[in-house]
Amino acid sequence: MNVSDTGPWLALLHQLPAKPPYLRVKIWRRLQAIGAVPLKNAVHVLPHSSSSQSAFRDLLEEITSNGGEAILIEARLLAGQSDNDVRALFDTARDADYEEIVQTARRLLETGPASGPDIVKLQRRFEEVGKLDFFGAHGRQEAEAALAELDRQRYRHPDVSRNDPSDVSEPIDFTKRTWVTRSGVHVDRIACAWLIRRFIDPDAIFKFADSRHYEPMLGELRFDMVDAEFTHEEDRCSFETLLLHANLIDDPALVAIGEIIHELDIGDGKFARPETAGIGAMLSGVCASTDDDLQRIAMATATFDQFHAFFSNRKTDR
Repeated sequence: MNVSDTGPWLALLHQLPAKPPYLRVKIWRRLQAIGAVPLKNAVHVLPHSSSSQSAFRDLLEEITSNGGEAILIEARLLAGQSDNDVRALFDTARDADYEEIVQTARRLLETGPASGPDIVKLQRRFEEVGKLDFFGAHGRQEAEAALAELDRQRYRHPDVSRNDPSDVSEPIDFTKRTWVTRSGVHVDRIACAWLIRRFIDPDAIFKFADSRHYEPMLGELRFDMVDAEFTHEEDRCSFETLLLHANLIDDPALVAIGEIIHELDIGDGKFARPETAGIGAMLSGVCASTDDDLQRIAMATATFDQFHAFFSNRKTDR
C-alpha cells in the first residue's frame, strides 16, 4: 500500500451495542485483519489511502447495520501524539506478527524437514502481514531470512536425502525383502509402503527405525531415510524415486499419485493436481487416528487402491 509520509490519517470512531455479544469480537477481528491500530478503545486509525478508506467504509456499514454507531474522519495529529508515535504503533504490531512467523519457522527447522504445505502456509501468512506493513517494520528482515532457510531445506531433507543418486546399485532384487523406514510414517512413507506392497514386493515386511541413520541388515532395503536405497533424489520425493527405479513410470495412474505425493511432501508448486487436498486430508485423518505405523499403512491402503483405479480409468486426463 502506498501511504503518505506525513498523513493525514483515517480514523474510525465507533460505539457498539451491548447485543449481540459476539459483535464486539467480530469487529475487533475485522480491525486486526485490515491492520488498524487503536489510539483509544473506540478510535482506530489507518494511513490515508483509497484501500484504507474502502476497508473502513465496509466496517462502518457493518457496525451501523448491527445497531452501532460509527464515524469515519480524516485526522491530523496536532498535539499529544506525533505521526512518528503512530507509525511506531503500526511497526510494533507488525513486528509481533513477524516474530510469530520467525518462531514458527524455527520450530519447523528444529523438527524438520518441514513439509511443503507447512512452508506454503507460513509464506502466505508472511504475505498477509506484508500487506499490512505500511511503514516497513524491522522484523520483516528476520522473518524473510527464516523463510528463506526453510525454503533451502525444502530440498535438502536431511533425514532422508542421499547425496548421490547413483549410489543405488543396479540391479536390485526387490522381492521378499524387509523394507526399513523411519517410524512415525506420514505422507511419503505411507504412500511408499502402499506402492511397495501393491506393485513392487507383495511379500514385503516393514520395519520402522527410530534413528535417522540405520545400517541395513542382510535382506533389508531402506526407503525415505538417510542414505536409503530409495529416498529423495534431486527434486523427487521418495515415492517418485521408487517409481523410477522399479520401472513403474509407464503407469500413468501411479505417476499421477506420485505428483500428488510430491506436492504434499515438497510443496514446490511443480504440479497442480486438484486431488491433492483430498489425499492430504485423508492422510492427515489416518495419522490422527493412530500412532501405530502398520495401522496407518493399512488404513490408507484401500484409499490409495481407489485413487489408482480412479486415475487408471481416466488414463492420462488431468
